[in-house]
Amino acid sequence: MKVLIGVDPHKASVAVAAVDEAKGELLERASFPQDRAGLRALERWVSRFPERRWAMENARGLGRHLAMRLAGSGESVVDVPPKLSARVRVLSTGNARKNDGLDALATALAASRNERLAPVGPEAASEVLRLLSERREDLVAERTRALNRLHGLLRDLLPGGVAGKLSADRAARILRGMRPKGGNSDRLRRRLASEVLRDVRMLDRKIADLNGRVEAEVEASGTTLTEIFGVGPILAATILGTVGDVARFPTKAHFASYSGTAPVEASSGKVVRHRLSLAGNRKLNYALHMVATSQARSDAPGGSYYRKKLAEGKSPKEALRCLKRRVCDAVYKSLVADTQAPSRSAA
Repeated sequence: MKVLIGVDPHKASVAVAAVDEAKGELLERASFPQDRAGLRALERWVSRFPERRWAMENARGLGRHLAMRLAGSGESVVDVPPKLSARVRVLSTGNARKNDGLDALATALAASRNERLAPVGPEAASEVLRLLSERREDLVAERTRALNRLHGLLRDLLPGGVAGKLSADRAARILRGMRPKGGNSDRLRRRLASEVLRDVRMLDRKIADLNGRVEAEVEASGTTLTEIFGVGPILAATILGTVGDVARFPTKAHFASYSGTAPVEASSGKVVRHRLSLAGNRKLNYALHMVATSQARSDAPGGSYYRKKLAEGKSPKEALRCLKRRVCDAVYKSLVADTQAPSRSAA
C-alpha cells in the first residue's frame, strides 16, 4: 500500500497525517516535538509504512530543516504551498474547523491530486546563491534605512536638507564643511550623522565583498543567464536562487505563470479578456522587470521590440509587460539549456 504523509511543521511541533494514496482515506494522525527526540520518534512512527512519500507544507520555510533531513536520507518529498493546502481544507467537509492535524491531512490531500509540486532534493548549488542573494538584499535594505536616517539628520542641520541622491562620500564632504551654530542638539545631530555615516561605509564594504562572492558563485555555476542582455551576476543569482530546479516547469507557459508575467484570463460568456497577474513569485517577477527595463532603454533586440509595441498603440506599461514576457521565455530557455549542458558534454 502506497502511503502519502502530509506534514504541518511548526517551530515546536510537527503534525503528520498518513493517507492511503489509492483511496484518499486517512490512516493515522500523530504529532511530535520539533527536536532530536521528536524527530527520532517520527522516524520510528513512519517505519510502519515502507512504501511512502512525503508532502511538506512550506518546505522553504518552517519545514526546511525536516524536508532537507528527509531528502538527504533518500525520502521522496514534495513542497506544498500553504495557500494550496488551505484551499483544500476550506473546500473539504467540516471546513469551519482548523487544527494542526487537519492541516496535515489537507497537505496530504493537496499533494495526492497534484503532480506538479516542486520536489525537495538534497542541497543544490542554487541554495548557496539564494542565501547570498537574501543576505545582499538585507544589507542593501539596511543601507537604505541608514541613508534615510542620514537624510533626516542633515535636513535639520542644513536649510532644505540635501537634495538628490546621497552617497557616503557626498555626506562626508557635507559634514566636513559643517559647523553647527545652534545649541547642544545641533552638535549632537552632527555627531549622530557622523556615526550613521560610518555605518553606511561599513555596509558599503560588506555589500562590495558580497558582490564579489556572488560573482564568483555565478561564474562557477556556468550559467548562460548572464549572456542575456541586462542580466548581470546579481540578477542571475536572484533568478537561480529563486527558481531552483527548472525541471518542475514542463513548459515556458508554466514558468511564466509562476513568475507572474503571464496574464490571467477573466472571460465570461462571449466576452474574452485578460487581466494583469498580481500572483506568482514576486521576487522573480521583479528580477525579470529589471531586465526588461534595461532592455527597453537600449538598442538591443529587446529595445526594438519595446518600441515596436509602442508603435502598435500600446501604452508604455503594456509594451513593457510584453517585453517582460519575452524576457521570461528567454530566461526559461537559458535555464533549461543549463540543465542539459552536462549531459551534452558527457555525450
